[in-house]
Amino acid sequence: MGDCRGVLSFAFPHLFRECARVHRYPSWGLLSSGTGSSEKRIGVFAFIVRLCTTFSLSHLPTFFIYKMATRAQVNVFGTDGKQSGTATMPFVFSSPIRPDVVNFVHTNVAKNRRQAYAVAVNAGHQHSAHSWGTGRAVSRIPRVSGGGTHRAGQGAFGNMCRGGRMFAPTKFYRKWQRRVPVGSRRYAVCSALAASALPALVTARGHRISGAGEIPLVVDDACESINKTSQAYKVLQALGVSADVDKARDSRKVRAGKGKMRNKRFTQRRGPLVVYNNANGIQLGFRNLPGVELCHVDRLNLLTLAPGGHLGRLCVFTKSAFEKLDQIFGTASNTSESKTGFRPPQHIMSNSDLARLINSDEVQSVVRPAKRNDAKFVLKKNPLKNLGAMIKLNPYAIVLRRAELRKEEAAAKKSDAIKQQRLKVAAAKKARKVGSTKFYKSMARAEDRF
Repeated sequence: MGDCRGVLSFAFPHLFRECARVHRYPSWGLLSSGTGSSEKRIGVFAFIVRLCTTFSLSHLPTFFIYKMATRAQVNVFGTDGKQSGTATMPFVFSSPIRPDVVNFVHTNVAKNRRQAYAVAVNAGHQHSAHSWGTGRAVSRIPRVSGGGTHRAGQGAFGNMCRGGRMFAPTKFYRKWQRRVPVGSRRYAVCSALAASALPALVTARGHRISGAGEIPLVVDDACESINKTSQAYKVLQALGVSADVDKARDSRKVRAGKGKMRNKRFTQRRGPLVVYNNANGIQLGFRNLPGVELCHVDRLNLLTLAPGGHLGRLCVFTKSAFEKLDQIFGTASNTSESKTGFRPPQHIMSNSDLARLINSDEVQSVVRPAKRNDAKFVLKKNPLKNLGAMIKLNPYAIVLRRAELRKEEAAAKKSDAIKQQRLKVAAAKKARKVGSTKFYKSMARAEDRF
């Protein structure tokens, strides 16, 4: 059946995606009870997909495995990497993915771990210095008192002076922390969890998941009792995410700058985040793996789910932690058990394909026909540039225009006559000049003979 589903998914990718959504959310897609031809096709195809999904999902092609957020069931893998059962996809994974909310919340929440710092209150002012005043051809900056040394007479106190204070000295009472609304924090955590279920975002963040069976990755509760680092690495290797641990290990570099002296000598990439429910030794087995972080499911926060404000952290859930997400965040019908009155955020539109909604038979059968706009709009014309518009305003304008044209025609004829007369005068003048030149030359030759 796995091969059959692979053929179906590659032969009819459009219908296969649609039917996968219908299979999980029947109220979102077109149902098989519709009257349109497209609905009938999708209804039949949904039945085929539903039949296929009743069998084991371990042989699903990668094309369909990477659409985990649209399925109702998720495979649970054992510590040996083999499928050991299934778990229901928590509702929080269908939350809207809002990078803007996540970035804003992360920027402000990350400021709450800062430690206050400031320069000494009297730094740069530990001199006996006074200004010399005006009239001595020097600036009015305070100058060190006394004599007998080069320091005497030098400027002090100012930020431009040697040994002076800094400009705008830092104060320890700066506003270091930021208060972020609890609703925004919860929305950001839900978005980060939903993004961790999308392989495209996990890959874009830089995690190595090519060997993973599926995303999100759920492992059996036996993993919570692993207390040896070697066993923990073997579990991640069996799950296909050990390449991400190796990437984090190889990325360990000495930090550039003075941070080397401030208890943060090395930089390293983030690896998988292991989310557990019962600390039966799992915190001892995974804590020494490079790049691997652990977090209790009750203490999920944005700083671990989206480091740097970037969505798509690779998460490895234990089965009990995965199933507890519905209790922590709630579902569409039930509120959270730990967050009073909270439900995961939902999309404003369950189906954002507006063209499909507008062109559906249900909508088109009740909408009124399009209105015809029979109003006539007259284009305003400038009477100074358009003769027809001017005649409508002043019928005598045609007489004036004709008179003007006759006047222009008479002026053109007169100009041509004057031009012809000038040409004739110029031709006669040229002929006389040629004749006088010939007469002068003949007279000069006659004088040469005598």
